[in-house]
Amino acid sequence: MEVKGKVHEVSATQQVTESLKKRELILEYIENPQYPEYLKFEAIQDRCNLLDNVKVGDDIEVFFNLRGRPWTDKTGKKSYFNSLQLWKINALSAAGSTSVPEYAAPADISSAPDDDDLPF
Repeated sequence: MEVKGKVHEVSATQQVTESLKKRELILEYIENPQYPEYLKFEAIQDRCNLLDNVKVGDDIEVFFNLRGRPWTDKTGKKSYFNSLQLWKINALSAAGSTSVPEYAAPADISSAPDDDDLPF
């Protein structure tokens, strides 16, 4: 699955257990501009490095897997949890960058001679 949005927050890498590390990314997803959504993705193990060059404000495309699992508490009540585990990021534009094209300076036609021999 994939989604495009603007980076809202990037967490530091957390060492959850001796063998597990994770990092979180909050993405502002604007399907409806009046009500933006904030989606939390997690990167685990070597995927944490994918977030090293991501900055708040960047427009990115995130590729992820949807994961779900059950959990039973001490009283026997069963709950279900979902997670969005990212595995690839494409930068669409960096924060602060502008996509204004560069053009040549306009020509000064007022200084052109009047005696040109063009037929039109």
